[in-house]
Amino acid sequence: TVASRVVEDGGTGPFKAIMVSESSLPTHTVFKPSDLRAATKKGKLPIIVWGNGACANSPWEHLNFLSEVASYGFMVIAIGPMPKEGERTRDRSTSSQMTDAIDWAIAQNNDKVSPYYDKLDTKEIAVSGMSCGGLQAQETAPDPRVTTTVICNSGILANPGSGMPGMPPLTKDQLSKIHTPTLYLLGGESDIAYANGMDDFNRINQVPVLVANMDVGHGGTYGQPHGGEFAKVATAWFQW
Repeated sequence: TVASRVVEDGGTGPFKAIMVSESSLPTHTVFKPSDLRAATKKGKLPIIVWGNGACANSPWEHLNFLSEVASYGFMVIAIGPMPKEGERTRDRSTSSQMTDAIDWAIAQNNDKVSPYYDKLDTKEIAVSGMSCGGLQAQETAPDPRVTTTVICNSGILANPGSGMPGMPPLTKDQLSKIHTPTLYLLGGESDIAYANGMDDFNRINQVPVLVANMDVGHGGTYGQPHGGEFAKVATAWFQW
């Protein structure tokens, strides 16, 4: 561990979470229960890989949300180096960083000298993300190691490439490659991603899919205390 920080009070879950920068994965930020021994008494930690809004190479907008989820016994690996207090970076990320996170977690779980040796559930891996990060999750979802997909304030654009620079130029054909139960969390009709997300939801029929809307717009509730309502729904889904 290079650096670590507690976000808010470490979350409302049974295991207080901590945010860390790992020297073996400095390109990402890890959120995990601070007491791994206690958190893994009943079982290994499932893995959640997260992509940020605006394709940002930093999870600074989602710290409360990700810390809250981790406090319920998850290993969350977000794209981007750990932000310093108050730091807001707009550097861009790529979907391949999600695959990097999955590869790293599996390697750590198998490495006898790693603090995560035999503590991660490599058969339970989620890809998730917000806005552009949701598209990064969509791009990664076909990976056979993935067991659930959670798309937040996002949906595949009707005209690929018409979004902001750096967004994965996915077509609706990508939806047919999803092989896992999938959750869409949208911000209601005022969410710029609402129409695209609802269209995705209506097209997916090969796996269980749920859409949940809350009238909060595109920004969701990530920055609210403990990530707000979106964190409650996402955590419940991940636990399921």
